[in-house]
Amino acid sequence: MTETRKVFHEELQELGDDVIRLSAMASEAIQAGAASLLEFDLVAAERVIMNDLLMDELAHAMEERIYLLLARQQPMAVDLRTLVATLRVIHELERTGDLMINVAKATRRLYPTQLEPKMRGLIDRMREQATSQLQVATDAFAERDPARAKALGDMDDVMDDLQKELFRTIFSSPATDEASVQRAVQVALVGRYFERIADHSVNMAERVWYMVTGHLYSSDPDAPPAD
Repeated sequence: MTETRKVFHEELQELGDDVIRLSAMASEAIQAGAASLLEFDLVAAERVIMNDLLMDELAHAMEERIYLLLARQQPMAVDLRTLVATLRVIHELERTGDLMINVAKATRRLYPTQLEPKMRGLIDRMREQATSQLQVATDAFAERDPARAKALGDMDDVMDDLQKELFRTIFSSPATDEASVQRAVQVALVGRYFERIADHSVNMAERVWYMVTGHLYSSDPDAPPAD
């Protein structure tokens, strides 16, 4: 291997390490954002919003490095797929952080009203499911594991069911005054934010499938790995 190629692969490894770092930050945002909502902690909600700036800075720096590698190295085959897939994964993780900002802002809008126990329980389960899916997607990326990537589609069904149950709980409330309706809308949006986070993990998994196999997941989910 030439010195140039060696440096290139070292840079690819550093990018991979930073994807793991960005994913850890996204996971922390999920935990902190959910906690701020369930505990109605406005200080914690503000920290979630401020910490997203760090995620944005890292994501944008990674994107710039990838553009430079594409321009300077003109990679082929799996190296090109890795860079393209990494770009997409960065976007999915950055959007996860943005969605947790929305959850933190919902904390402000709902304050100081406490959520009923069933809603709290469902949101906590959605937090747990979103975290789990993000971890599986990240592991699939780190280990170049298409089997784990493929599992995300089935895992996402759990999140969809939780969102439906949250909606049923909201609609079953007898309160019809304007304030109650506004609170219901905010809780429904929170459920949507967590569902979207889970979708971003599925998108990450599809990028991993493409990176490893050379095929788009939607067109050929059982295609063999590419060289």
